Amino acid sequence: MATVYYELDGKSKLTREEIKQIRAAAKRPIVFDEDCPELTEEQLAELGRLARERNKARQKQVLTLRVSAATMKKAKALGKGYTGILSRLLEMALDDPEMIQKCL
Repeated sequence: MATVYYELDGKSKLTREEIKQIRAAAKRPIVFDEDCPELTEEQLAELGRLARERNKARQKQVLTLRVSAATMKKAKALGKGYTGILSRLLEMALDDPEMIQKCL
């Protein structure tokens, strides 16, 4: 059995043949083997716990911060997603003791 990979761009519509293949694949049974065994209830519970911990660690906190107009202009010039860039810059700066020392 061959593995078929598709990369969807989100803009093009699926062909009838592709829809037919997806529906046929959905009807096939799941086959477990030594490379991919069925997980036990304990393993599934552990994966759920790990996923919840990861999601909690990734949660963002809202922060109100006053910056100069020039700083805001530079940030917005970075384009869409500039707030995420600012978040990563702040995190990197806080992880750098030399940077913190310069700002004190």
